Amino acid sequence: MCSVTDGQMTASIGRIVHTEPTAQNTPAPTAGPEILEIRPSKGLFDLELSTLWRYRELLVVLVKRDIQVVYKQAALGAAWAIIQPLLAVVIFSIIFGYMVKLPSDGFPYPVFAFAGVLPWTYFAEALRRCSTGIVGDAELIRKVYFPRLVIPLSGALAPVLDLVIAFVVLVGLMLFYGMMPSWRIITLPLLIAMTGLMALGVGLWLAPINVRFRDIKHTVPFIIQIWMYATPIVYPLSAIPEAWRPLYSINPMVGIIEGWRWAILGNTSVYPGAFLISCVIVLVVVASGLIFFKRMERTFADTI
Repeated sequence: MCSVTDGQMTASIGRIVHTEPTAQNTPAPTAGPEILEIRPSKGLFDLELSTLWRYRELLVVLVKRDIQVVYKQAALGAAWAIIQPLLAVVIFSIIFGYMVKLPSDGFPYPVFAFAGVLPWTYFAEALRRCSTGIVGDAELIRKVYFPRLVIPLSGALAPVLDLVIAFVVLVGLMLFYGMMPSWRIITLPLLIAMTGLMALGVGLWLAPINVRFRDIKHTVPFIIQIWMYATPIVYPLSAIPEAWRPLYSINPMVGIIEGWRWAILGNTSVYPGAFLISCVIVLVVVASGLIFFKRMERTFADTI
């Protein structure tokens, strides 16, 4: 049974907005029930991002849950956050650094590769969680109302813990080679945000499609694998002919990875245009992804 006192409920097809009782219709200062006003959408850009703040506690709970689920009953626990990127660096160093002898902009190849693998591992995991989280939380979506955007957002935030753990290992590897992180490391929070926003933006496009076509969960690992080799992780951007760099930098992860190396290693052979292009593309992908996700979320409960 649902009741509303001293207020009005305007019903129409649309979204739920929380409002507080006004002084005029509240005769006493006693705390009353929260009033729900149901109103229609106000347009294409009515994204209701302010509701995320009201549900911030739910976001924290989902992030904690996602972290716990990954390591629950895992014999190695959080060590997997170190093992996965470290094994990738070892393999890349042997094949591309020792056998193929790819350039590394004058840095020890293991350090150079790790500085690229670190953000890519975070991006890949965040993208996977963002794109499949809606289907994974189908039961929750059917039973409870909350902003559906909370689910992909939690998927982008949860892997940050793994990123921090792996970063400590990278610093240790740099010290082993007699290197110190650049002062530019203070820009890492911005780069982490850019990497997470890129994963979130792509995930906001893929998550609604995954609700309707379950092929996405099989396609995402393939996309990530191909995307990785199209990104300067095992090779530097300087290996790309200068005339081709603007076109190559349309891949937004190019500027992001180069930004990470600039911040951690103090790499001076960075193509600044790549980072600017990445910033623009990230903004476009996130903005368009938000609009698409909000347009499609009203069908999630029925389609799942």
